[in-house]
Amino acid sequence: MQIYLDYSATTPPRTEANEAMQLVCTSLWGNPSSLHEWGGRAATVLEKARMQVASLLNAANSESIIFTSGGTEADNLAIMGVARNYATPQHLIISRVEHSAVTEPAKLLQQWGWDVTYLPVDASTGRINPIELQAALQPNTVLVSIIYGQSEVGTIQPIEKLGNIARNHGALFHTDAVQVAGRLLLDVQKLPVDLLSLSSHKIYGSQGAGALYVRPGVQLVPLLCGGGQELKLRSGTQALPAIASFGVAAELAAKEMPTETARLISLREQLFDALADTPSLIPTGDRIYRLPHHVSFYLAMADGENITGKTIVRQLNLAGIAISAGAACHSGKLSPSPVLLAMGFSETVARSGIRLTLGRETTARDIDWTAMVLKHVLQRLNPVKFAVSY
Repeated sequence: MQIYLDYSATTPPRTEANEAMQLVCTSLWGNPSSLHEWGGRAATVLEKARMQVASLLNAANSESIIFTSGGTEADNLAIMGVARNYATPQHLIISRVEHSAVTEPAKLLQQWGWDVTYLPVDASTGRINPIELQAALQPNTVLVSIIYGQSEVGTIQPIEKLGNIARNHGALFHTDAVQVAGRLLLDVQKLPVDLLSLSSHKIYGSQGAGALYVRPGVQLVPLLCGGGQELKLRSGTQALPAIASFGVAAELAAKEMPTETARLISLREQLFDALADTPSLIPTGDRIYRLPHHVSFYLAMADGENITGKTIVRQLNLAGIAISAGAACHSGKLSPSPVLLAMGFSETVARSGIRLTLGRETTARDIDWTAMVLKHVLQRLNPVKFAVSY
């Protein structure tokens, strides 16, 4: 029995998205910038996908969508694109639980003399207190970047409150909504966001495509110089097959969201309930303000034991179940999770996080089987400390 529960890492491209990609590869493969018929057909595909992605966000103007190679490039374009407007260093605010696609550009700006404030989060939920943002603002704060839904612990941030605080101060507001898109409603006509990042392969589209929503009037300096594609903000011939796949995935995600989100929440709660009698598994993140598909824990008995999140991932993989550890692996070593460290956990505990994320193919039977297998794995690793009830 094979069960995939790592949908926050990537999603399997849906059939309709693959068909769109195949059609472009075989019949509509022209360069969208070319003036002849082949180019015109390709340009039609490109602009249709742009409208499909814009519709997912309820963006009034499809030209607000700038296609990129993925969420990482979208985040980089947002942060560095704003920063490069300024000849002298300014002030940037991010949180301590951002994706590395935000923290790494922030670190680079610090090296260039920028002042960067890292907002703390609540230790129990991983949420930002809007009061902390208000207090952190400075006269030269030009950008605030806060992740919408945290990929490791599942917490949803109070984006409306945070965005309004930034807007009232006169600072631009960016959010990485990669984990939220297709699962929760995103309406940029109502949300106080100026920049918003998306990724195709998180919503059952192809890998290799992403997008940055840019509110009309927001000025960015491009990271790539060249032919001036994507309204001169992202030069380079567009990856049309991946973008076509992205557009179809976005359209279907918007259509299916009401029913699929409710289904995912039900499965999420089923899994939490099934593991509630396992005292060695402590839920992480906010249980109320939480991504619909996201379940995460740390191991209560991790201190003093040579058992990490990576251990659990490997054990479940042997049973045919794919989950992920809540920290990054580098050269075979499991680094402490920066997110769990930011929430006040020890380095040992911060190596013990696990994440189970659900998707379109997840069933109630998958949930029951996974819970049973995980309990058996924990008991086998340490029958005394990892005692479970059945």
